Amino acid sequence: MSNSVARSSVNAESRTVRYTLTAVALAFLLLFLGLPLLAVFVEAFRQGVGPYWSALVDADTRHAIMLTVSIALIVLPFNILFGLAAAWAVARFEFRGKSLLLTFIDLPFAVSPVVAGLLFILIFGRSGWLGPWLQAHDIRIIFAMPGMIIATLFITLPYIARELIPLMQAQGKDEEEAAVSLGASGLQMFWRVTLPNLKWGLLYGVILANARAMGEFGAVSVVSGHIRGETNTLPLHVEILYNEYNSVGAFAAASVLALLALVTLVAKSVVEWRMNKETAMLDAALPTENTAT
Repeated sequence: MSNSVARSSVNAESRTVRYTLTAVALAFLLLFLGLPLLAVFVEAFRQGVGPYWSALVDADTRHAIMLTVSIALIVLPFNILFGLAAAWAVARFEFRGKSLLLTFIDLPFAVSPVVAGLLFILIFGRSGWLGPWLQAHDIRIIFAMPGMIIATLFITLPYIARELIPLMQAQGKDEEEAAVSLGASGLQMFWRVTLPNLKWGLLYGVILANARAMGEFGAVSVVSGHIRGETNTLPLHVEILYNEYNSVGAFAAASVLALLALVTLVAKSVVEWRMNKETAMLDAALPTENTAT
């Protein structure tokens, strides 16, 4: 009798703790995510749909949106190539300097974006290490799109690699070795065995890298020069409009970033669901295979 009473007391306490923690988490989400997101759209439409639309179709705003999307589209292929190469090297080979490579991959996580931007100015700026040579050959990196691409690439570089490395290590290389033993070439093995096993992890990393590329502020702000209509990405454009007390324009531009964030969140959730579903299907198939064996 005493055991059943104690068990019911523990269950009641566990339910109380669970509900309390859930309520606290939901309250934090509502306070720090829900309300600010709602405030962006409320302020954007405060003066009506007409001023909101006028702010969006403004030439500088349209240029900022196009520049943000263009930089993300340019950066993502490099991220994919680097992520696949780094994950393949780390997960499939043992070599001296492997831990150093992992440290360099994580470097953008440790370095402040503003510091990264200053480092690129030190390298590519007019008075930087390569500045005189670039100027002599009429090549402009800083305060131009190439510098913004380099800064964004540096900031987003680890995301795909860090998503694929543990995934490839967990999957092992048995299937790849089986494909090679059956006569597949390296390219055939990659396209038909490796890449299909990595597709959801790769897509997950692409979504995260794309979100960071479109929302990056610190490093891009340092190397861009804030030239209106030329080097202003959407986050920089929001700052300029807000500093000019153009609240409708600032929040209208910010609403575009908020919508991109919501789309990214939905895509991320879908990919996570598919990854979990495929993992559950594989786990369910393993006991069947073992029993048949």
